Amino acid sequence: MSKRAGSKYKINRRLGVNLWGRPKSPINRRENPPGQHGARRRKPTDFGTQLMAKQKLKGYYGNIGEKQFRRLYAEAVRRKGDTGENLIQLLERRLDAVVYRMKYVPTVFAARQLVNHGHVKVNGKRVNVPSYQVRDGDVVELKEKSRELPVVLGGSQSAERDVPEYIEVDHGKMRGTFLRAPTFTEVPYPVPMEPNLVIEFYSR
Repeated sequence: MSKRAGSKYKINRRLGVNLWGRPKSPINRRENPPGQHGARRRKPTDFGTQLMAKQKLKGYYGNIGEKQFRRLYAEAVRRKGDTGENLIQLLERRLDAVVYRMKYVPTVFAARQLVNHGHVKVNGKRVNVPSYQVRDGDVVELKEKSRELPVVLGGSQSAERDVPEYIEVDHGKMRGTFLRAPTFTEVPYPVPMEPNLVIEFYSR
């Protein structure tokens, strides 16, 4: 299991937002950051604003490690087009993000665990690397024995969020297709994301 799974809501409180839009988040009733008294929020500097944007984006995708996130940024810079859009597309192509988008599980942390434990197949082959980059037209499905797991049943039946248009999924067969990489505006973030500030942070 992801080392952050047990304290994912602390990320919410630290950032001051309901990062995944979940009704269970304690930020809905307690907005102060973690700590005995809660830190007082000061007006952030430009650096602080950029850092917060980076932490939100990293946190949303399961608190990706800094080394791995920096590699994604470097790849986004290398590709043609808008670097911010490229970064979002690379994040949305991660296998754990695709499993989460397909609503096989309720959280991105559970998606990472599901992939790590070998429950997911891509084009008929088992893939246990959460950062695996899914390509257009790839079929992502759960192993037959994994389809009755409580976490899977809870995810597919949840009404908290919808499957986005750039993905097709059949929850009866637990099989879906990644149709294409989305544009930034198509990604259903529950809170505002600012990839342009993330790019500014790394390009300082």
